[in-house]
Amino acid sequence: MANKKRVFLIILDSAGIGELPDAGNYGDEGSNTLLSASKSPFFDCPNLIKAGLFNIEGLNDNSTVCTPFAAYGKAAEKSAGKDTIVGHWEIAGIITDRPFPVYPEGFPMEVIGEFEKAIGIKTLCNKPYSGTEVIKDYGSEHLKTGYPIVYTSADSVFQLACHEDIYPVEKQYEMCEIAREILKGDHAVARVIARPFAGSEGNFYRTSNRKDFSLTPEDDTILDLVNLSGYDVIGIGKIYNIFSGRGITREYHTSSNAEGIEYIKQLQKEDFSGLCFANLVDFDMLYGHRNDVDGYAKALSEFDRALEEIVGNTAEGDLYIITADHGCDPGTPSTDHSREYVPVLCFGKGIKPKNISVRDTFADIGATVCDFLGTRKPINGISFLDEITK
Repeated sequence: MANKKRVFLIILDSAGIGELPDAGNYGDEGSNTLLSASKSPFFDCPNLIKAGLFNIEGLNDNSTVCTPFAAYGKAAEKSAGKDTIVGHWEIAGIITDRPFPVYPEGFPMEVIGEFEKAIGIKTLCNKPYSGTEVIKDYGSEHLKTGYPIVYTSADSVFQLACHEDIYPVEKQYEMCEIAREILKGDHAVARVIARPFAGSEGNFYRTSNRKDFSLTPEDDTILDLVNLSGYDVIGIGKIYNIFSGRGITREYHTSSNAEGIEYIKQLQKEDFSGLCFANLVDFDMLYGHRNDVDGYAKALSEFDRALEEIVGNTAEGDLYIITADHGCDPGTPSTDHSREYVPVLCFGKGIKPKNISVRDTFADIGATVCDFLGTRKPINGISFLDEITK
């Protein structure tokens, strides 16, 4: 390890900044997650505005500033898809050429039958469903029969919901590991997700014991490259699950944005060198998928209040990059992810406040991280470090 540097790469999960040219192929014309949220009366983000968020092409707002404190721009998704895994992997240097499989009619018998045989019991549902609605509609039957609830969504996911009184969390994780082994080849979904719930009939609720079982990246990501150079790689939120733990030296599970933000602040005070990779998922999970514009705006405003302190705690040798992994526009009829550009804001001591324009791929972000830390770069992406450093 040649020098002592830190990168804080913060993902505002789903905070897209306008439709990509091929959005029509995904049914996402007109999507602009940040623009929708900014129209809420609860949107109050003076620090993101000062950073240059509204200077980025696509927001068309009157909140541009003459002297932003960050470098700003946006990045296009080059991969096929608009999913969490696809977005994060591209940021980390892997471009996915073929979309992961989705199941709008539920999983075929060759999958669900093999899963039921492996776990020794029938399942319920097996169709696309809202995670909160599925436990309302199937929770009582699950309690009576003990049959696990299996469902999917518009994303490439196999989700398992069981009451924690019927199946302990570890047993639910075990069933998900079985599903992960089955879901290979043509049925290699991006994620198998345990969605434990609790409560009684009419008052079921999902607990914080969610766990993702993702596909493992086939090539080295920036997490591997930074790790191999002797640096720390710290994952906050679902980063560990998204990359199946590869390259990560330390991880912090979170149950909310607030908890993730606190870990970021804590790590700012620690003497580490390397990458802190954080995902703040509430934007997507609690507000984007539920078409809650005001909730999304409030969550952005809460992050903005924390950003002031984060900026104040910036040290020499730090680079901060704030971006997203896809869109999930709460202002459109769809409750699914949306195919959008993502914002890119970079700041730190010695970072030029300039327009880095439109990047061809999310992978430019990962290439810049590796360039800053002096490690080998990923196979995809072009660093913009020279553009933003003095």
